[in-house]
Amino acid sequence: MSRNATIDRQTKETQIRLSLKLDGQGEGTIATPVPFIDHMLTLLARHGFFDLSVEARGDIEIDAHHTVEDLGICLGEAFKQALGDKAGIRRFGRGTMPMHEALASVIIDFSGRPFLVFNVDMPKAQVGNFDTELVEEFFVAFCNHAGANVHVNLAYGDNLHHIIEGIFKAFGRALDEATGLDPRIQGVLSTKGKLE
Repeated sequence: MSRNATIDRQTKETQIRLSLKLDGQGEGTIATPVPFIDHMLTLLARHGFFDLSVEARGDIEIDAHHTVEDLGICLGEAFKQALGDKAGIRRFGRGTMPMHEALASVIIDFSGRPFLVFNVDMPKAQVGNFDTELVEEFFVAFCNHAGANVHVNLAYGDNLHHIIEGIFKAFGRALDEATGLDPRIQGVLSTKGKLE
């Protein structure tokens, strides 16, 4: 069973080509016009043991909003495509990650029903030239296009870089667990017989 996906999204605002291999080695080859999100996606791939390749261009002369949001869309679509009918996957996953003084956790359910709880008290500020409010936009887009229920919780933290890095590392761990195959699961892990 192939657990790979390639997404090609071309709009007037962004041009993105993304390839995902679920059963990878954690190799990230990321090239977007938003260096901070490159760093976060590289962390996601490494800690989720996915192979992820991203080439993106976007209208960052306006700001990074469209690019970051569309990266979330593409990543969500890639997971949805790579998981296919979701037969045999654990479905649920969690990751908790310390990053210096910050502690973040992400819990995910590939239920087919998108919903995001983003319980992160983070000021509207910048890390370098990256707007911190775009982290939530990324997760909204991912949830809607992956068909996933995601809860992002920050227990505590002060440094914005550490907080966001902890979130993306925890997200990678949660994705790895949820997409993992379990030989005990026949079909999908649902009493309804389907995940949608």
